[in-house]
Amino acid sequence: MITIDASNGDPPYEQIRTQIARQVAEGELPPGAKLPTVRALAATLGIAPNTVARAYRELEHAGVVTTRGRAGTVVNGDGSDRASKAAARSYADAMRALGVGQDEALDLVRRAFDRPVTS
Repeated sequence: MITIDASNGDPPYEQIRTQIARQVAEGELPPGAKLPTVRALAATLGIAPNTVARAYRELEHAGVVTTRGRAGTVVNGDGSDRASKAAARSYADAMRALGVGQDEALDLVRRAFDRPVTS
């Protein structure tokens, strides 16, 4: 259940984002759980759909959920799933900062996976 507190100093999209992230972290929303559509949640809360859409975008950017077009928005897998996505984003950001293109960055990852694991 998500609520908007008008007396809270946080904007509504942030309240939605925080509540969903907490519910995911506490296991109330398990991996694979489908979130309400943007329009349905906006109607329930009595707010603009763009407000809910922004919260969902921020949750997706953080790796908490994935939006699958008409299939809806679902909670991502466990913490390792989120950690791997965060690591991938960090790597992509680092490669961009170094001026390395996507093809070269992916080639570097493939070569790294081909190396034997050392302990």
